[in-house]
Amino acid sequence: QEQLVESGGGLVQPGGSLRLSCSASGFTPALDYWAIAWFRQAPGKEREGVACMSVGVGRGYSYYVDSVKGRFTASRDKAENRVSLKMDNLKSEDTAIYYCAAAPAGYGCHRGHLSAGEFEYWGQGTQVTVSS
Repeated sequence: QEQLVESGGGLVQPGGSLRLSCSASGFTPALDYWAIAWFRQAPGKEREGVACMSVGVGRGYSYYVDSVKGRFTASRDKAENRVSLKMDNLKSEDTAIYYCAAAPAGYGCHRGHLSAGEFEYWGQGTQVTVSS
């Protein structure tokens, strides 16, 4: 059974950094062959896609929402079958529950946007709170 598990959330002061991890199990093929996205949802707000890494025709293509460009970096660790989201210069508006999600190659991550409905597997989320 496919499963994604996020970790690394917590409380951090404005301007600080966190690294979120998303570990995979039960995926065939391995996670490196799936499009991976990070979403977040703040209280009272809609879910927002913040970063995406594609595979297939656009292998290696990464997309970031404007509000996190230059501050967030998504990456893959093929050997560990996991992905990470490095978040720097965090702001209070980054406070949310963060989720990783996986879509088959060619789906989910498109140039310039995410298609949330194309992601088949989701983690349970990890809370990130940015506050002084």
